[in-house]
Amino acid sequence: MPTFVATVLQSPEPLRLARFSGALTGWTVHEDDPTWARVRPADGAGLSVQYDPEYVAPVWPSEAGAQNMQLHLDFQVEDLPGAVERAVGLGVREAAYQPQDDVRVLLDLDGHPFCLFLPGA
Repeated sequence: MPTFVATVLQSPEPLRLARFSGALTGWTVHEDDPTWARVRPADGAGLSVQYDPEYVAPVWPSEAGAQNMQLHLDFQVEDLPGAVERAVGLGVREAAYQPQDDVRVLLDLDGHPFCLFLPGA
């Protein structure tokens, strides 16, 4: 059976996005070359970031005719306001639309949406 290893994100600056992802999660960043980086926890699946010179940031929520989100990442946290403050301090921004009180939608350095949420959300 196949083993799931990583979700791959596209980026015009893969090393920058990988470093951000490592800082957010505490995972180890492996800077393989300027076009590819891996971000991995001590065990289990992680993220990879691939260079895409034609990358277009997704729009969220979706809009007709736009480059819409195809996936997003979810991260469970114990302190939602603290986690949001920390993420914003790393350079992300909160999305304008927030559909739930116990989940915060943020946009990473390249505009990929991701969520921080409390247990049970």
